[in-house]
Amino acid sequence: MGSSSSAPAVEFGSNSGKPITAYTLSNGSMTVRVLDLGATVSSVQVPDSAGKIKEVCLGYDDGAAYLDWTTNPYFGAVAGRCANRIAKGKFTLDGKDYQLVANNGPNHLHGGNQGFDKLMWTCDASDATSITLSLLSPDGDEGYPGNLRARVTYSLPTSSSLKMEYEATTDAPTLCNLTNHAYWNLADGGTGVQDVCNHEIQIFADFYTPVDETSIPTGEVRSVSGAMDLRQKTRIGTQIRAADNGLGYDHNYVLGAPNESGLRPAARAWEASSGRWMSMKTNQPGVQFYTGNYLNGFAGRAGKGAYHKHHGFCLEAQQFPDAANRPHFPSVVLRPGEVYRQTTVYEFGCSDSFPQGPI
Repeated sequence: MGSSSSAPAVEFGSNSGKPITAYTLSNGSMTVRVLDLGATVSSVQVPDSAGKIKEVCLGYDDGAAYLDWTTNPYFGAVAGRCANRIAKGKFTLDGKDYQLVANNGPNHLHGGNQGFDKLMWTCDASDATSITLSLLSPDGDEGYPGNLRARVTYSLPTSSSLKMEYEATTDAPTLCNLTNHAYWNLADGGTGVQDVCNHEIQIFADFYTPVDETSIPTGEVRSVSGAMDLRQKTRIGTQIRAADNGLGYDHNYVLGAPNESGLRPAARAWEASSGRWMSMKTNQPGVQFYTGNYLNGFAGRAGKGAYHKHHGFCLEAQQFPDAANRPHFPSVVLRPGEVYRQTTVYEFGCSDSFPQGPI
């Protein structure tokens, strides 16, 4: 940690009588609020081109809203034990069949009904610019085998970057695929004024994994083309209705090789009215690009309007969806003695046009 003082903390509602705590990280130019409920990033505030520090992340001003499935589509939370979808909630590991809850139509999504987003994490350490939270997921939790110990550190290593570092260990073979489910709106934090269709996006991926009608990968790794080709800057709304099954983007993009930092360039976004841009790099092989297709009027922050369809976009660093049932996908199996590690960095800045050059 960077200093001896702890991050400022305040009570942020309660969960079954236990207080939810909100911690504030700040480096002067960025302010990030993190909840111990779900290890949730509930607020990210960064400057616009006029120097005004404002919200760019969808979320709530009350912890109770994060506990209700009808109001919280994983805003800013850690998704786990296995993020994204598992077909019919079934997988076989070392010859044994497992059945998880089907909480997304016929499929298992983001760890189940009480995934990591709904659990209370423990604050192990914090200071002005970083916080480490941990969680023990017991054997049988939501149907998963093994006791899994997970840890995430959020930090502000520079004046313009938010870093997320995850680790996990297990005492029995299990699945592990963690990600953060932040929804971004670089214009106004999704306050109901602007959707993200006028944002420009670039995703550094030559391939993606197409899906069936229930959003499960077909198993194919397909070259990007048409609406799915985002290798050059593209207005999000230009072909959003043509994205695979017509609802909008909700697809895993296959990232290229890591650069000299050990991280893979993943994506870059820019919004003209604020001048803000955001870039993303990660050590994960995939990034799920999701355009808030199921936001349907969730009440937003106090006095700021509601969150409607396409009012935020997600860039979720991860292993591929349904990898537990696709041997040719990168493995999501974690075994005793191994350490799961995930690193993702979001960088923020301002410019008068879409930024160019390497991430």
